[in-house]
Amino acid sequence: MSTEADPMPSSAPLARTPLPVMAPDAWPPPPWRRVPAPPPGAGPGDPHRRPGRTAAAAACAVLGLGLIGGAVAGTWLTTGPGERGAAQAAYARGADLWRTVPVDTLFPRTIHSATAGPGGAARHWTRIGVAADADCVGAFDPLLARALAPVGCKRLLRAAYTDATSTRVTTVGLLVTDADAAGMRSLGKRFTDERLGERPDLMPRPYAPKGTAAERFGDAQRASWRISVLTDAPAVVYAVTGFADARTGTPPQPAEQAARPGATTAPAQAGLGHDANALADRLEQGFRHAMTRPQETPR
Repeated sequence: MSTEADPMPSSAPLARTPLPVMAPDAWPPPPWRRVPAPPPGAGPGDPHRRPGRTAAAAACAVLGLGLIGGAVAGTWLTTGPGERGAAQAAYARGADLWRTVPVDTLFPRTIHSATAGPGGAARHWTRIGVAADADCVGAFDPLLARALAPVGCKRLLRAAYTDATSTRVTTVGLLVTDADAAGMRSLGKRFTDERLGERPDLMPRPYAPKGTAAERFGDAQRASWRISVLTDAPAVVYAVTGFADARTGTPPQPAEQAARPGATTAPAQAGLGHDANALADRLEQGFRHAMTRPQETPR
């Protein structure tokens, strides 16, 4: 995933007001916009970096640390300097992995699990498309975009998969954020406390590559989804699944609920929740593994 950077505005303090259930078009768009890529070699201390971006990032760090100061202090006292240094180095690598990590590391061509299906059944998925790395414009329903906006969008990576029967399709995505560790912990806490990952008006949108089983996978076909805010990495991992035959009218259900034993909804019986969980887990594992390894050779 080695195209030039297309950075988004840096993260702002996380608003604590609840997100109401309302028509998506009633919300203004999030503060993400396409901006020119920085000159080659530009980094956090580069003279091309805008002063406003630096100031906003500093403000976010201060406010984020204020919200979770007690938790951070406890972690600092119980974690040794070596462990802290390794975690900080891995976090920093995670912010730029999208530039160099091979596509197959994050999105393998095939994924197999002997137990990921309903009732512990075997499952096999094949990658049918990889999107060019891009910004986050249009990738999420409006309310989800607003919820994620505080951590910013440095880059978005996506791929499409289908199951062995080509009847189910899944988009799996990795949002690389602009946030520091405090910002990610704050967002993760909000998603947990307000159960934002369970709201059908806060869903990721599909990636539907032409000429594949997923080409008719649009917003109306979404049937199950999962969103995971990583608190030890600058990333949000998600997956959204549906049927390849373009059927509509299936009430969407969060993957956690659709994958529960005994669930009888259409997404549950079709195994869509299991697809979302398994593919999101695989992407998260690949990203974490890449964070802790020496820099890989660009594709």
